[in-house]
Amino acid sequence: MRNDLNTTVLRVAEILINELKLEDVTPETFDADLDLVDEVGIDSMDLATVALVLRDEYGIRIDEDDYPKLTTVRIIGQYIIDKLNSDE
Repeated sequence: MRNDLNTTVLRVAEILINELKLEDVTPETFDADLDLVDEVGIDSMDLATVALVLRDEYGIRIDEDDYPKLTTVRIIGQYIIDKLNSDE
């Protein structure tokens, strides 16, 4: 699996769109810099659900203490890449 930032951001956006059942947006049109809490309306339960999907998808653990830092899709993408690189 290719894990550059753009590919990872698109996949995270796709997961968010599917999990949150967002309409009228695609991974390609999703603004990766939107604040997930203030602009998308994601809550802590939504983020926990997404974290579980990301864990299964990438084989990484997202610590609950890190949830407040994961404010945008781009930040989540970089977090995943950093985790994958730190595990190598």
